[in-house]
Amino acid sequence: MSVPAPAPGAPAFARKPRDWPQRLARATAGWLLALVLAALLVLQVVLADRARLAADASWRPRLEWLCALLQCELPAWREPAALRVTSREMRPHPSVPGALLVTASFSNQARYPQAWPQLELSLTDLDGQALGLRRFTPEEYLGSAPRSERIAPGQSAIVTLEIADPGMRALAYRIEFY
Repeated sequence: MSVPAPAPGAPAFARKPRDWPQRLARATAGWLLALVLAALLVLQVVLADRARLAADASWRPRLEWLCALLQCELPAWREPAALRVTSREMRPHPSVPGALLVTASFSNQARYPQAWPQLELSLTDLDGQALGLRRFTPEEYLGSAPRSERIAPGQSAIVTLEIADPGMRALAYRIEFY
């Protein structure tokens, strides 16, 4: 069956055969291709920057789901503000003359397991002058390697440090995790 010829003076679109199904299919395919490429670009950016995004609590569940789906490695979770020192004490070491014994406990108060942190201890004198700054690994402040790689939510740990302090001049100290 042939298409009847349009009347003279009819608009241009009426003179052309109707091919809207093909145009619609091409437009749909174009939009789908653009969406797939955009999604791949976003996925590439997210995976490339997952170390920074993994530290953001709002991104963590999405990244865990994505990495489980793609079987990729997600960096260990660490939210420094959630590692809270719950008690601390500094006193002369009972059996080592000229040394200090620092004992503190901390807990993971985040919603997620976190990697065991490094610990930084800074000592100052009465005038606020720095006497020393030292960093400790989990093996050093726990006395052995942790049983697991991560601290569970709510889990506590006790830190014990023996610090040689010439002259016993240290009057203040600060413990931080990093």
